[in-house]
Amino acid sequence: MRIIKVVALISLLSVSIAAMSFAQDLKVTEKVLPNGLKVLLKEEHKAPVVTFQVWYKVGSRNEKLGRTGVSHVLEHMMFKGTKKYGPKQFSQTVQRNGGNDNAFTGRDYTAYFENFASDRIAISLDLESDRMQNLLLDPRDFQSERDVVKEERRMRTDDDPTSTMVEQMTAAAFIAHPYQWPVIGWMADLGSLTRDDLVEHYRRYYAPNNATIVVAGDFDTKTLLPQIEKYFGRIPRGPAVPAVGAVEPRQLGERRIVVKQQAELPAVFAGYHTPDIKHADSFALDVLQGILSSGKSSRLYKALVYEKQLALYAGGDYDNIANDPSLFYVYAGVMPGKTTDEVEQALYAEIEKLKTTPVADEELQKAKNQIESSFIMGQDSIFYQAMLLGQFETVANWKLLETYIDTVRAVTKEDVMRVATQYFTQDNRTVGILVPTKK
Repeated sequence: MRIIKVVALISLLSVSIAAMSFAQDLKVTEKVLPNGLKVLLKEEHKAPVVTFQVWYKVGSRNEKLGRTGVSHVLEHMMFKGTKKYGPKQFSQTVQRNGGNDNAFTGRDYTAYFENFASDRIAISLDLESDRMQNLLLDPRDFQSERDVVKEERRMRTDDDPTSTMVEQMTAAAFIAHPYQWPVIGWMADLGSLTRDDLVEHYRRYYAPNNATIVVAGDFDTKTLLPQIEKYFGRIPRGPAVPAVGAVEPRQLGERRIVVKQQAELPAVFAGYHTPDIKHADSFALDVLQGILSSGKSSRLYKALVYEKQLALYAGGDYDNIANDPSLFYVYAGVMPGKTTDEVEQALYAEIEKLKTTPVADEELQKAKNQIESSFIMGQDSIFYQAMLLGQFETVANWKLLETYIDTVRAVTKEDVMRVATQYFTQDNRTVGILVPTKK
């Protein structure tokens, strides 16, 4: 689960006590304004700071072929000014008041945030309510920011052999669902985007009825909520947001892609279609990920790197905080002198063990402890608390957080075997092989 990558081993007793305390203390005030805007407020008075976040329910999942990357380009343009605050004034205003701001785009959402001392919260109210409805989208700024995104793609993907291979593997894994294309967009689509495309995207998705405000930190709910209503309540509701109707059909056989690029060493990736956070099996898969592929104490790393010395690195990830079913993938970088076939078969051998032999009680509990400790220790950050609320509310419901720890605890070794057998099959697998080429 892509919540936080902290690996901390603490005793089961301390984890249980902390988790129970968190579940009992998760007090969130929720209100939906008449224009459809949802507000989630979580008071946390440990320090005089506050994070203000606006989550729009739009990402690459809501795009179409030929216009991929428009969500990410629009994110850049959100910092380019309104009639009230000109170019660069948004971030300068935040910084002059001792805060910091940024944004990020994903497959299912685009989020914006400011972190301030708690007495500066009114600045976020003014800035975010203004750009929710008054963005300029100057044609000159659009041209320059589109070029910035294209360069970002070159650096992060086109010039990175492993990223290129993963991108193409994902495109092969999905044949009907928009998860098939990258969040940053295809290069040709970025080149053909117009300012009108951004205007249409902005007017369709950047509306209060398609957004959630999340505030966490040192504030008084009775004081802040009327202020939010004052600034955001007057923004008119937007048109009904079109639903994403695409459904990925069941995969009927293994798919394989080979990417040949200049690289130092080969790599092997394998992705399996798995359910999202709304499905009960996602929690067993989360525990399985901890056992199989999370960190240097995982089975994959120990077997392929330490014991067999086939790989320089090995691991995996399960991105289940999503609107729709996505991928659980495992990977390994091939050791010099070894072959991709050797490494690939070694990956599958570790997966097969999970299907045929129950995990030991100690190993199962260790994986649960890691999940719980990472989840709980993350609550020290008000930004992380707000981010979880925003993520879960956008793709499902924030109230899932209240039962998250208890559901992880309930996972049994039989559950781990069952989901391994059900989802980790050859017919449900897409394989990507990176083959280095000479300059």
